[in-house]
Amino acid sequence: QVQLVESGGGLVQAGGSLRLSCAASGRAFSTYAMGLGWFRQVPGKEREFVATIGWTSSRVYSTYYADSVKGRFTISRDNAKNTVYMQMTTLKFEDTAVYYCAAKTRGGTSQNSQDYDYWGQGTQVTVSS
Repeated sequence: QVQLVESGGGLVQAGGSLRLSCAASGRAFSTYAMGLGWFRQVPGKEREFVATIGWTSSRVYSTYYADSVKGRFTISRDNAKNTVYMQMTTLKFEDTAVYYCAAKTRGGTSQNSQDYDYWGQGTQVTVSS
């Protein structure tokens, strides 16, 4: 099994920045092969895709972002540290949510939460106006 633990959330002013981290353990030695993603959720709304990073069919890494965060958020991974990051800049009030990292056994990218096999506990990001 794989355990994922997010950190880095908090309260930030609109226009500010945060970097979220997600550390994997349990099967961390295999994390390099997994597809990874970030999702977010607010009360009363379904979980929303944010960003993903994984292997393409040509066996190189690729990233994909939701339109709402493209150009502001950057997903990255450090396989040696078994960690995935999301750098968030120019934060808006609408970015306020609980952010979850996720991992899937298959190595490709995915925007579909149902494709992911492991989930972290979430970290709260609150953006004040």
